[in-house]
Amino acid sequence: MTNTLLSTAMSGAADPPLLPLPDRVAELLSELGSPPRLAAHLRAVHDVAHQLVDWLERDYRPVVFDREAVLFGAATHDVGKSVHVGELSGPGSAHEEAGRTLLLGHGFGPESARFAATHASWADPGAGFEDLLVSLADKVWKNKRVPDLEDLVVARLAEATGRAAWEEFLALDGVLAGIGAGADERLAFQASFPIHA
Repeated sequence: MTNTLLSTAMSGAADPPLLPLPDRVAELLSELGSPPRLAAHLRAVHDVAHQLVDWLERDYRPVVFDREAVLFGAATHDVGKSVHVGELSGPGSAHEEAGRTLLLGHGFGPESARFAATHASWADPGAGFEDLLVSLADKVWKNKRVPDLEDLVVARLAEATGRAAWEEFLALDGVLAGIGAGADERLAFQASFPIHA
C-alpha cells in the first residue's frame, strides 16, 4: 500500500493537476522509501517551479538561468526529510545538509545537490538566481510571500532587462498572485498523503 501511495504522490492523478516528478527523482525517492507526504510536497513545489521558469522563458528572454537546475532543485530541495522525517511536520534544518549528502551519495553532482542545502539560505550573498527561484517556488506553492526574497528576484530581473524595479515588481507580483491562488488545492493534495510510510 505504501508503494502505491508513494507512486501516487509522485505521479498519480492530482487535483489540482500537477506535473509528475522527474523519473530520476521518483527513482531516488522510491529507493529511499521516502514518506508519501514528502513526495507530494516535492511534486507541488516542482510544479510551481515549472510555472515560474515557463513565465521567465516566455517573458524574460534576457534573463539567463539554468532551467533544468531550477526544476531539479525544486524536485529535491527537501529530500533530506527522508532521513529527518520529523521535519515534515515540525521545524528543523537538519534535512538541509542531509539532503545534500544524500544526493551526492546517489551520484548527483555538487551543482545539483546544492539546492537541498541552499533552499533556506536565499539571503546569502552568494545565492545564484537558480537558488532564488527554488526558494521562491518553495514559498509561493503555499501562497507564502516573502518580500525580501521577492526583492532579490526583482533586482535580478531589473538588472537583466534594464527596466525599473517597480515594473519588475508588478510583473512578478502578478505571476505570484496567480500561482498563489492555487495554494489551497496544493496544500490539500499534500495533506492527503501520510507522513509516515
